[in-house]
Amino acid sequence: MSTAQARPDHARTVLVTGASRGIGAALCRALAADHRLVAVGRDAAALRAVVRDCPSARVVEADLTTGEGVARAAADLPALHGLVHCAGVADLGRIDGSTPDEWRRAFEVNVLAVVELTRALLPALRAAGGHVVVINSGAGITAKPGWGSYSASKFALRAVTDTLRAEEPDLRVTSIHPGRVDTDMQRAIVAAEGGRYDPAAFLTPGSVAAAVRQALLAAPDAHPTEVILRPRPTEPAGPPDPVCPPPGVS
Repeated sequence: MSTAQARPDHARTVLVTGASRGIGAALCRALAADHRLVAVGRDAAALRAVVRDCPSARVVEADLTTGEGVARAAADLPALHGLVHCAGVADLGRIDGSTPDEWRRAFEVNVLAVVELTRALLPALRAAGGHVVVINSGAGITAKPGWGSYSASKFALRAVTDTLRAEEPDLRVTSIHPGRVDTDMQRAIVAAEGGRYDPAAFLTPGSVAAAVRQALLAAPDAHPTEVILRPRPTEPAGPPDPVCPPPGVS
């Protein structure tokens, strides 16, 4: 039986941002069999490759830091069961060496884009009694040297999700806080740190996607408000894994 044949007519619609790579791409694959997907990102070709086995998926090429991009992503969705924010950026650097543009970029992508798209989709989410899931980070709980703009944006994002949860009691709002994840962006970060890249030291995108799927499929009487994930050591214990993100850039 094909995926299209197996999917029930009442499948839930979920919009995923940052869907072209990393956690967003893994989540699209994890939801493909039993959800209708709206895959949003800035690389249409990469999005199509991710959802090629998802017959019901709709690809939306959009820059969510612009009003036009937000409007395009939110169009034609009278009801939305799930909204998962996976897009994010991270720039390494000490505060004394960072620039205003780096801080603006962190807040525009990691906070304002989330706020604007959520606000645009609130009518559709309310209509379905929907669920908002935000991929935050360990850096949204503990700030580390060299991660100032990223941590500040993720602390702000945590405040946004806590506020939304209180303001919209008919919706479920979940904040996911993963530690480091094995992504292309993580490779660049480790290189910038001067370290040796070991994929086994990090979470896989699929592991984070599985946690998101579990949250989305929680029983109606359950409200998963915050999920914290850390890499599980695969070798004898050594120095603790730093509580730093990021989920990746999409």
